[in-house]
Amino acid sequence: MKTTTAWGWLVAGVLALGLNGFYQDGGVACVHRAVNRVMAEVSERSEDVIALAAGRADWFVTKSEMVAARNEAASCRYATAMARLQTKMARAQNGMARFEAMSARQEAAVARFEAHRAQIEARVSRLRLAPVAFESIEMPVVACPRVRVEVPRVDIPRLPVVLIPAPVVEIGAGPV
Repeated sequence: MKTTTAWGWLVAGVLALGLNGFYQDGGVACVHRAVNRVMAEVSERSEDVIALAAGRADWFVTKSEMVAARNEAASCRYATAMARLQTKMARAQNGMARFEAMSARQEAAVARFEAHRAQIEARVSRLRLAPVAFESIEMPVVACPRVRVEVPRVDIPRLPVVLIPAPVVEIGAGPV
């Protein structure tokens, strides 16, 4: 009996340790979201009843007006679609503006390069190089002396080859 109880506690501890690790890693976030969603829905549905029971008719009217406004906004799908379209157009224009700015930077870099090249060409055109005649010089023929190198011959004795026979293993017919 005590062994069974000890094993039960060991299993409970290991299970608790695993669940705690799973919880700490964020594995049960979906459970938290589901519980929060259910609790929000329950509290939203019960707020009206509690307000009427407490005699807060003004709060109930305000809440009803908010619900009506939400339904009215949801029924206007055309405005929602237009807002989405305008957002997409703004993003596209932003991307084009970035592309144009990048193109302008590249054009400015090319213009700077061309201006620098024009300056170099102007400097080179102002230079006056006097013609210079170089005398030809004859190089004397140099003979390199020969060097003889003697490499001593070393005899390396050949070692005998040791042959080790491999054991023969027989496998019977059947699964291994």
